[in-house]
Amino acid sequence: MQPFAIIALALILAQLVTELLLSRLNQKHVRAHSNEVPTAFRGIIDAATYRRSVEYTLAKSRFGDIVNVFDTVVLSAVLFSGLLPWAFGGFAASVGTSTFAMAGFLFVVGIALSIPGLPFAWYAQFKIEQRFGFNTTSMRTWIVDRIKGLLLALLLGYPLLVLVLKLIEWTGAGWWIWAAAVVVVFQLLLLLVAPAVIMPLFNKFTPLPEGALRERLFALAQRTDFPTRSIEVMDGSKRSRHSNAFFTGFGRFRKIVLFDTLVAQLIERELESVLAHEIGHYKRRHVIKMLSISIAGIIVAFAAIAWLARQQWFYRAFGFDHQAGFAAANVVPAMLLFALLAGTITFWVSPLIHIWSRHFEYEADAFAAATMGETQSLVQALRKLSEKNLSNLTPHLLYSGFYYSHPTLLERERALRLPGLNNGA
Repeated sequence: MQPFAIIALALILAQLVTELLLSRLNQKHVRAHSNEVPTAFRGIIDAATYRRSVEYTLAKSRFGDIVNVFDTVVLSAVLFSGLLPWAFGGFAASVGTSTFAMAGFLFVVGIALSIPGLPFAWYAQFKIEQRFGFNTTSMRTWIVDRIKGLLLALLLGYPLLVLVLKLIEWTGAGWWIWAAAVVVVFQLLLLLVAPAVIMPLFNKFTPLPEGALRERLFALAQRTDFPTRSIEVMDGSKRSRHSNAFFTGFGRFRKIVLFDTLVAQLIERELESVLAHEIGHYKRRHVIKMLSISIAGIIVAFAAIAWLARQQWFYRAFGFDHQAGFAAANVVPAMLLFALLAGTITFWVSPLIHIWSRHFEYEADAFAAATMGETQSLVQALRKLSEKNLSNLTPHLLYSGFYYSHPTLLERERALRLPGLNNGA
């Protein structure tokens, strides 16, 4: 085995070991608090619901361990068995090495690698979520969703791959700059049109009915200077009893979206506070900041791919023959290998990203509290959502650092009750 292959395998195995250790650490921490409702949550959640949340957390965690082991085995087999260079050589020999053929190879490999995970996705939806009363998805909807996703990938992803590979031949050594620019523009266009074109393919969106709630939420948008032309309700209950709220799109396509489950679970003032939180993300420019990080990531990724595509040791580590020059067939193996290995790198930087994300959540909470003139509405909303979603109320600190993009309920309540914020009590 080539030296870099050994390093890559070591990193993959180190990630798996860390994931399993974090999971065990979190499971042990949750069990240590499972006998009775922790003092901080007494009066917030009843004993039966708390036990249910513990069972749900542990069930998902144990299942996640199995999935992580399976994914690592599949990834290792694909990377180090010689399967990829064999498939690449066979595909090139039978179909050719044109940009259209090479884009097809990447697309086919992506589809093939997604297939082993389908039984796990099915089990998570129809066994675990079903067991705890969250699943409302029919088998037909589950299958149709995946067919739609495949067709969208074909209609949108394949032409993008062709264009990126064409740029390699058109622009030479600087291809990665142009490719990154094209992908960034594509991402921005997708954000623009997705609310009007793509999202309705999966869910039904209806205007929030006339009444006190609609007037209250539009008044909130107006006094916070949040530009929106519509507040819509999404039929989230078609697939799950979990709830959420968000705004999406830009300019005239921007809209506020409430899950129908959320509308059913919260009273008007609590819904207003949740929407104020979402508006807080907009007013504090969190979306732009996260988008900037995403754009920077795209640029770094393409720069890395361009560099790796020139390294013989990188290709040989995974059984590929390195060919000089700027052609799609010469760069595609680097693209594929980078995509497979990228998660191993991002895993180790995820705690830093989550620190930033949690900071944004605190800022959005503070904005909501200032806008509402009190914190109790948001606190009550967060408590209800934690209860209804059977959230893990006692995660281990290291586990939440690696996996939680949002602060825990207790952390958010503490922040909301800091001096300077009216607690509304």
